[in-house]
Formats: sequence, C-alpha cells, structure tokens
Amino acid sequence: MGVKVFLATPPFTQLNTPYPATAYLKGFLNTRGIPAAHADLGIEATLALYSKGGLQQLFGHIAANGGELSENARRMVALQQEYIDTIDSTILFLQGKDPTLAHRICGRNYLPEASRFAQTADLVWAFGAMGMQDHARHLATLYLEDIADLVQECADPHFGLSRYAERLGRSASTFDELYAELCKPLTYIDKILVRLLQQHMDRQQPAIVALSVPFPGNLYSAFRCGQWVKQNCPGVHVAMGGGFANTELRSLSDVRVFEFFDFITLDDGEAPIETLVAYADGQKTIGELKRTLTLADGKVVYMDNTEVADYKQGQVGTPDYTGLPLDRYISAIEVANPMHSLWSDGRWNKLTMAHGCYWGKCTFCDTTLDYIQRYEPLTAAVLCDRIETIIEQTGQTGFHFVDEAAPPVLMRSLALELIRRKINITWWANVRFEKAFTRDLCLLLRASGCIAVSGGLEVASDRLLALIQKGITVAQVARVNKHFTEAGIMVHAYLMYGFPTQTAQETIDSMEMVRQMFAAGILRSGFWHRFAMTAHSPVGMYPDQFNVRKDTNAIGSFANNDITYTDPTGGDHDSFSQGLKTSLYNYMHGACLDHPLHKWFEHKTPKTTVQPGYIMDILNEQEYTQARDTAKVVWLGNTPEVSYFTKTHKGDQWEMCSLTFHGKRAPFTIKVSKEQGAWLADILPRLSVQHMKLLTMQEVRERYEAVCTDDFALFWDNKPMNTMYKAGLLVL
Repeated sequence: MGVKVFLATPPFTQLNTPYPATAYLKGFLNTRGIPAAHADLGIEATLALYSKGGLQQLFGHIAANGGELSENARRMVALQQEYIDTIDSTILFLQGKDPTLAHRICGRNYLPEASRFAQTADLVWAFGAMGMQDHARHLATLYLEDIADLVQECADPHFGLSRYAERLGRSASTFDELYAELCKPLTYIDKILVRLLQQHMDRQQPAIVALSVPFPGNLYSAFRCGQWVKQNCPGVHVAMGGGFANTELRSLSDVRVFEFFDFITLDDGEAPIETLVAYADGQKTIGELKRTLTLADGKVVYMDNTEVADYKQGQVGTPDYTGLPLDRYISAIEVANPMHSLWSDGRWNKLTMAHGCYWGKCTFCDTTLDYIQRYEPLTAAVLCDRIETIIEQTGQTGFHFVDEAAPPVLMRSLALELIRRKINITWWANVRFEKAFTRDLCLLLRASGCIAVSGGLEVASDRLLALIQKGITVAQVARVNKHFTEAGIMVHAYLMYGFPTQTAQETIDSMEMVRQMFAAGILRSGFWHRFAMTAHSPVGMYPDQFNVRKDTNAIGSFANNDITYTDPTGGDHDSFSQGLKTSLYNYMHGACLDHPLHKWFEHKTPKTTVQPGYIMDILNEQEYTQARDTAKVVWLGNTPEVSYFTKTHKGDQWEMCSLTFHGKRAPFTIKVSKEQGAWLADILPRLSVQHMKLLTMQEVRERYEAVCTDDFALFWDNKPMNTMYKAGLLVL
C-alpha cells in the first residue's frame, strides 16, 4: 500500500539544507491523517553525480561522445583519475563527516585544480580570519564547480551547481523555448533525475505527485518529472506549486503545460492539496478545487471553491523533515561573504514566524499577492513547540526564519520564550531596520541565540526610501545596525540600484553611505541587486506614479512577472553594476575603505554630496529615549554578590551597597545607596524571564517608591543603573 501524496523538490535548489516547502506540506498532511512522503531530488541527483561511480560514468560519457574540448576540459579529462579518487572523501568532508581532511585540502596538493582555482590569489586575505575549515570548504567548492563546468561543457549545457536550466525559466513569457527543450531526448542530468524519481515512485506508489517549484532554477526539472510521471504512471495525478507558480503563472493560458501537469496550485498549498486528495478519492468534483489551474474542455481554467476555507497558521502543523537525508547535505562556501556562508554552509531548519509581511508597503515588492498581503503571526509558544519538535526530528539546532520581515514584537516574545524554556538554538532572520530594534531588544535577541540579521537598506537614499515606502531613513538604519552590531549580531544589507528615477548622483551617494557604514563597523555583509519591476508590485501596476513606462502591456501565455520598462529620468544603471559589486567585495574584507569612489568605475561619475563623517556623526549622537510605562523590564543575569560598606566624605558618613554580577566573560560591579541596593537585590529575581507575567516599568517604579525615599527617575537614569544592561537588565 503506497502513500497518498508524494511531495518532491526537483533539482536544483540549495545544497546545504532542504527547501522547506515539502516539509511544511507533509507536516500539514500529517494533521489531516493523509499518508505522505517527500524527497529532495536535488541533493539526491547532486550526490549521484558527485560520487566515484558518478564521475566514472561522466568521464566514460565524455570519452564515448568525443568532440572538441576546451583546454580546461582537456586538463580535467587528463586528471580524471585524480577526480575519481578524491570525490567521495571531498563530499564526506563537505558533509561534516571528515573534518581533518581540511589540512590536506588547504595544502593544495590533494584536489586537482582547473579553471575555477584561478580565483584563489587572495584566499589568505579572504579567509585568514575565517579559519582552515572555511578555507578548505571554499577550495572544495571550487573543485565541485570545476566539475560542474565540465558537465556543462561536455554532458549537459543546462547544468549548474545549485540551479538547472535557470535561463529557460526566467522571464519566459511564452512556453515555446521550454517546450522545445522538453520535446528533446533526456539530457545527461535528466537521466539521473528520472532514475531517482522512478525509484521513489516504485517505493511510494502515490496517487498524487506534488512538485514544489520555488525558483526558475528548478522549473525545467519539474517539467521533466511531470513528463516522466505522465508517461509512465497512468492514473497518477501530477501537481505543481510553489513560489514560481505563485508569482509567474497566475495568468497561464498555454494548454501545452498540461501535457506535463494535471494541476497547478497557487498561494498557500494546504487547502489546495487537501482538495486535490479529495478529488483523487472521488469525494470532490473538479469544480470544487481550491486555487487551482487545470484543463477543462481544452482550455486552461482556474478553480477556486470559496466554500473551502484556508487554514490558520496555528492549524497547519509542524514541518516534518523526517525522510529527508539530513546528514547528507553539503556545506559549500562559494564566496568569501560572511552572510552568504550562512546561506550555503551548515544545516538550517527553516521556519516562519508569521504568514505574510507585517509592513507590506514596499513599492518594489509583490504586495498584492497572498504570501505578502495576508499577515498572520504565530504565537511564541506555538513557535517554540514547533522548534522543539523539529530539533527532535532532525537533531539540528540551527534555525533560519525566512519571513519577508520578521516582526520585532514577535521576535521579542520568541526570544523570551526560548530563554524561559531553556531552548538552546542558533538562529537568524530577515528584518526591517526599524527603530523598534533598540539596544536592549538586540541584546535580548542575542541572548536567545540570534547570530545574524539580513534586511533591506535598498538604495540608501532618503528620497528613494520614501518613494519605496520603506518606512525607514538612512540615519535610522545606521542606529539600528549599531545596536545589532554592539550586541554581537552580524548585519547583512540588501542593497538596490536602478530604482525608477534614481540618478547617477543618488547611486554614488548611496555607495558612499554604504562605504561609511562598513568603515564604522556596523555592516559586515551586503549584496547589490539590480532593481527589477514585477507585475504584482505597486511599481509594476502603477508605473506612471514612478515616472516610468512599461515597454509592453501584453500578457504572455506562460510566465508573467518581470516587466521591461523605460526610465527616462534615471541614470545609466547598468554602468554602475561592476563598480558597486567590486567595491562591496573589498569593503566586506575591510579593504579600500579610503579608496575614492570614482576609482571603482571606468566612466566619469559625480562626486558624492554626502559629508565624509555623516554616518559617524549619527552614531556619536547621544541616544536617549524615555522608557514607556508599559515597557517590560527583564533580568537575564545571575544573583549578584551583595556587600555593604560605609563611605566617608568631609566628615559625613553614609551606608553604601556594592553589587557584583558574574557574567560569562567578566564580573561587573555597581555601587548605589544601601537602601537602593537592598531594593535592587530584592526585585531582580522578580524580573527574571522565568516569570510568565513580566513587570512593566510603571510597576517597577511603584515598587521602588513604596520602599525608597529617593526620586526613582534620578536613580534609574543615573550612571550605575544606566550600565546595568551589561549585567543583563533590559527594558523592552
């Protein structure tokens, strides 16, 4: 007896961790009592290729097919035995199972080296501070990329290490090119894929195959999977869902797509897949499907049964990672970027704190689509329940919260609950750099295990940030990044250039803002993205409001999201691309921070109008905000050592109190009056995070005034108490 639903992620997405969509849906189907299994065909195909047997077959294929080879490919073929002999041990190293191999890899006499290793001149500079394991992982990644280049040249032109035939999926307004490729015989990688798929189909015997397509880079392989199932498994229903379908296929009209799939579901998959199961069981008609595109009477139709309600986030269950080969994922380091290494290095359990975006106003974002528009947060208790379940499933304590922007209020509640339950995890999240991230909140997040945040600084121009409706200013971002950095949380900034009406002057000024933030030490990582206009964003829907015009209003029969446009008032954005990226690479390594901006470009650029010390002036401003009466007061520290002593000055004597707090790194001491010290020693345990009901600032003030005669404001805002955050006293 097989499962009802087989969920699969086709090649290729990430190598270091499973894309979470199938785990989410499997967890939901568990709650409905629907038997399901899932697989990551990407990691399986990667490991089949990158193995001793896989490389033997690859080199055999190259020899059998002959043909002209590039100089690089000839070198690799000549070294084929070196590749075959080292591949299994290198994969084990990248899986974290043989760390001592790093010594041999870094010695540069173990792995064969081809063209990718031409980039290694600055590795000591790039990895000197990151250590031997990271250095070795980067070299091993170059080795894998060399093999990928060989596959692409000699066996399968579509192949890429973490994406497959991505070009065919990007901005494919018609299905013609992709369809033509699918009508050709299976490629080298296709054959590996369908062999793995057949094994799963034989073992699972599902009624429904559901393929998750989050990116253009796994669209082609999803079609190949659907094609094979339709040709070889009569009676099995094939469905596609995921981020690509949700953003690109909403206006699909090409009937040829349904030679490969029976159904394409949109937005949240839980209710649609449950109705598909009911349809497969004969309990629903095709007209009762939920948010599903299908073929009827020779036309593409959209079925959305409004009587079927969507599930609340608290009802969808805990993501279920069981059944995935969690110990076989590969930790690769493609570039020496500390935040990119988080994405590609290590196993991260992926979770969301909320459905949708609590801000939902950015004009470049797909704010009209459900995955952004409908905001629905979970509670910290439910999140922690799921975290504990996933740790039990996977044995892994790393979590990446993949929200569009994690809500600060919920992050605070989650941090408190993690500390309260003593759940030791390492986590990072995507955020908005908003003023809610105070010094004390950042310290709390760090105490709960947060190590990094990524967020959109975007254009680093106040005029353009207002046009984007980002709801932040450059000065605000600088202060927030200072809070994160001083708390020990790494900050990565998404940077954007080419936004409508952005001038050359604004691009240079944005670059200078970024340079100053790196120089000030409040940014560790960043990435410049070229703005893209999408059909479901306010810019794409109302281009006139942004002084740009669409090049065409035609809607294609296949994918529709990216829009070409003309920006008559903006600068020549493409001319800045290389200079922005090269400068950023250097800034991330602390290099060339005093390099004149115009030196990064081959063309003439305007001088920046940003003052040289602009960011430092902001950071040096005294920050003082009056704590709200409703703010929660939290004590994360240990019980202090309390001693009393007498202080004498000009014949006067008075009693004093010394409180010494032992932190993990060093002791910390404050001195206050005897009366204040006794009150503080008494109330600190009551402020412990272990109490479910935390005291507010007003309640703390009232308790102070009940026993102490001195003015509370003078006591609380004085130097000793102002430094108590170092011992663990936070106002949130």
